[in-house]
Amino acid sequence: MAESKHSAKVQMVEGSLWKNVPKFAIPVALTGILGQLFNAADIAVVGRFTGAQGTLSMAAVGANSAIVGLILNLFMGIALGATVVIATALGRKDEETVKQAVGTSVLFSFLTGALTALIGEVFAAPFLASLNVPSEVLPGAVLYLRIYLAGLPVILLYNFEAAIFRAAGETRLPLLVLAMSGALNVVLNLIFVIGLHMTVDGVAYATVISNAVSSAMLLVMLFRTQLPLRIAWCDIRFHAETLSGILRIGVPAGLQGAVFAIANILIQSAINSLGTTVIAASSAALNIEIFCYNVLSSFGQASTTFTGQNFGAGNLERCRKVLRVCLIEDAIAAASTVALVLLTGRQLLSIFNTDPEVIAIGYVRLVLILGSYAFSMCYEVMSGYMRGFGISFMPALLTTIGVCGTRFFWILAVFPRHRTFRMIMLVYPISLGLTAVLILLALLYYRPSARFAKQEKAS
Repeated sequence: MAESKHSAKVQMVEGSLWKNVPKFAIPVALTGILGQLFNAADIAVVGRFTGAQGTLSMAAVGANSAIVGLILNLFMGIALGATVVIATALGRKDEETVKQAVGTSVLFSFLTGALTALIGEVFAAPFLASLNVPSEVLPGAVLYLRIYLAGLPVILLYNFEAAIFRAAGETRLPLLVLAMSGALNVVLNLIFVIGLHMTVDGVAYATVISNAVSSAMLLVMLFRTQLPLRIAWCDIRFHAETLSGILRIGVPAGLQGAVFAIANILIQSAINSLGTTVIAASSAALNIEIFCYNVLSSFGQASTTFTGQNFGAGNLERCRKVLRVCLIEDAIAAASTVALVLLTGRQLLSIFNTDPEVIAIGYVRLVLILGSYAFSMCYEVMSGYMRGFGISFMPALLTTIGVCGTRFFWILAVFPRHRTFRMIMLVYPISLGLTAVLILLALLYYRPSARFAKQEKAS
């Protein structure tokens, strides 16, 4: 599986952005979609093949979505810090910093994954209980979470490895690896659940095993790649200055993602209070809508990576063009995906559960959330653009205000007066719209390309 001399690496500092941005974004989107299929396969298999326990098992897996999202969003944001550091170093042809950042990222992801897993194992049961998970769902939810947490070191390792390759414009390799491990995940789901008569524990084991395979394959590729990312075992160690740069950009980005997850944990708690059927319906809809989100967020990642490399190369005019191209192409891709999902939404929901009530409730979520994705598209690309310049704290702060603040207020003050699923879902367009406006104002204030151009002239 060694790379050919004619690598599919995307050209970021030269060539047509209109062609290269989608060449980068589409594999990233497909990688995210395949990753989500891990969880979707879990839910679909336990929903359809565990007999009378189907809805209960679906709810047990779905009750963990917010917690899993919190962990992954936090560390994927930090991984984005590694992407920016590596992309900027590549832009200025600083191969020593690239090697240090790759080795630091690999070690950081595995060790922090292990530490987070240990902490999570201690608090798994009380944390889920605090989220109003129904008593009949709680044992299965705790079992699934404990097994998932045990695999966290390899899950985080894969995400950091994928971020490393993307920094160099190599987006197809993570997609190919995940496609292989995704197929393995589905096969293992069926073996464990149908063949061995397991339930949520079976799909959890399948997820961990498939992630272990994907992380191991990408690690081998880092040892063999012909890109400047190549490392040896002796390079996997911490470099304080490089780690500091990764965390300076990555921690605010991770907190931005975690803010969404924290707010969504509160929302999930409100959803859990409405009963098992609503939990199952919301979980099924989430696993569909996230496909659309992966499409629009992939252009946000493109905005960060292209901006980072061109900023490192000193091409500020091309940075400005990156923002325009990503906004236009993201709008086209996101609108097309959302329209397709809304047209086929009820049929897609029936894959997870054939109960008409589950399908009806799930479609309410799809309509309200997908309709608000225009706002998500705008702030993802604009936040990514600022992050490419190393401006990471302000987008995180504004997201905290716009998303977390609004959703906390809504669930604590508005929902108790109108306890319906639709009322919970209305907070999404409101919070996302406010956040998009705040990020736009920040971009107009910072005007990073113009600001750095002035600094270059002054120096």
